Amino acid sequence: MKPRIQILAVGLLTLLPDLAAQAASPVITGVAMAPVLTIQSDTNVLNQIQYTNTLSQGNWATLTNLVVTQSPYSFADVSAPPAASRYYRVLSVAVPSGMALIPAGTFIMGDAFGEGGTNERPVHAVSVSGFYMDTNLVTYALWQQVYQWATNHGYSFDDAGSSYGGYNYSKGDAHPVHLVNWNDAVKWCNAHSEMQSLPPCYYTSAAQTTVYRTGDLTLSNACVNWNASSYRLPTEAEWEKAARGASDCRRFPWGDTNVITWSRANYQGDPADFSFDLSSSNAYQPTFSADGIEPYTSPAGYFAPNGYGLCDMAGNVWEWCWDWYDPAWYAQTGATQNDTRGPTTSPAGLRVLKGGSWYENAGYARCSYRGYTVFPSEVYSNVGFRCVRGL
Repeated sequence: MKPRIQILAVGLLTLLPDLAAQAASPVITGVAMAPVLTIQSDTNVLNQIQYTNTLSQGNWATLTNLVVTQSPYSFADVSAPPAASRYYRVLSVAVPSGMALIPAGTFIMGDAFGEGGTNERPVHAVSVSGFYMDTNLVTYALWQQVYQWATNHGYSFDDAGSSYGGYNYSKGDAHPVHLVNWNDAVKWCNAHSEMQSLPPCYYTSAAQTTVYRTGDLTLSNACVNWNASSYRLPTEAEWEKAARGASDCRRFPWGDTNVITWSRANYQGDPADFSFDLSSSNAYQPTFSADGIEPYTSPAGYFAPNGYGLCDMAGNVWEWCWDWYDPAWYAQTGATQNDTRGPTTSPAGLRVLKGGSWYENAGYARCSYRGYTVFPSEVYSNVGFRCVRGL
């Protein structure tokens, strides 16, 4: 049991006889002091700090979720309302299986090298809350598992995943799913949540009364339950923060160098046009194109992870993001707001893609590159996705 926090406030007042008829003197009626907790914990884990005012009720409320970067650390409960007693406890929250913890923080978003398009500038600082992200792209095996459950529980999809015209183009269960449009990726995220008895994130309207399970809808930010710790697509800002792996202003997801090679990612070599591409020739990644059968995807997790433990943040397949695409977005005020979720519309009706793919050269694999050539209803053999979950 935690000790009771009690504060005694005493007002001392001295009156002189000749001042007795004057206005009443001020009296201290209370003193507020923010409780400060000192917490010992493992680092690189999520701590959930909870409180209750009455132990007999047993109803603990969550104050905050914190990613522990050093230990011990202090936490001040500045929001504590007046109470006769207040009790605290701290829980260590396990990271969901197959995901990595991306801590909250501010990072530099955009093209710090001045080599990309104007849509990657101006470079700007963005603050993002902590979240979990899939360490790997959604594989064909995982897609099929959720897809089969979903189609038996009221969901419908435009495409079966990695298939087109009745032919299966998957290179194997461990390879990323592709030929998935944005709408299907969003519905699949909902199904993934419901399959695990989690509240879905996406709804058919701002009222958030009907879960998005069928059709191709134009969803707005208001259609998303952003507070749910459930599966959804990353925002563009979340994706880029995660891709940089705690190494700001780097060209690629790894923090030790600003060059790219076939030993680091699955992309099409073009050393003649990009000085930072150290591949040996203008060709597809040789390990995965040797059979001559497209798509030349690589198994998820084949290459080394970045600083956050995420694989394939450069190359393999493009990754759908939540945001609408606007080429002038970075110059607008909304781009620098905390937890920015992108513009409300897109001039061309496009959603953002990030990461590059096996089909494109190294210029597209840069962390700051903004893909935008695919409509939400279209499918390509070099486009897939991964999920995030809020804390």
